[in-house]
Amino acid sequence: MADISYLSQEGFDRLNAELDDLKSRGRQEAAKAIAEAREKGDLSENAEYHAAKDEQGHLERKINEREKALAHARVLDPSQLDLSTASVLTRVRIKNLKNNKEVTYQLVAESEADLKERKISVSSPIGEGLLGKKVGEVAEIQTPGGKIQFEVMHISL
Repeated sequence: MADISYLSQEGFDRLNAELDDLKSRGRQEAAKAIAEAREKGDLSENAEYHAAKDEQGHLERKINEREKALAHARVLDPSQLDLSTASVLTRVRIKNLKNNKEVTYQLVAESEADLKERKISVSSPIGEGLLGKKVGEVAEIQTPGGKIQFEVMHISL
């Protein structure tokens, strides 16, 4: 059984909309591409037809992946979160103890991660290292550049 993925309502809705788009527009486009390629003659030597069929296979795999993700997704209610420890959907302000720089990240599911928005996956090294930490605790995280220590300064929604 696949692991449960905890999502925000926004992340769940986005995944659902993506699935709907793949099933409707994506399947229509794939069928159209196959039909156009089929009209061009002998299917055994029709590279365009085989490429369209391959694309259809990729589309169906994407649909299958999204359906599985939604089947194992649980939407978290932010009002029910315990803010005494870093967990999924919390914002955690941390301080790099080496250079004293502070940064705030929101811990999210892998499918919602977006570094530009300062949303990091709970399965990333930093996200994993912060999970369960309380304000004042230090997380020692192994990065490609070596171990870094982060102090948890604040936890919020």
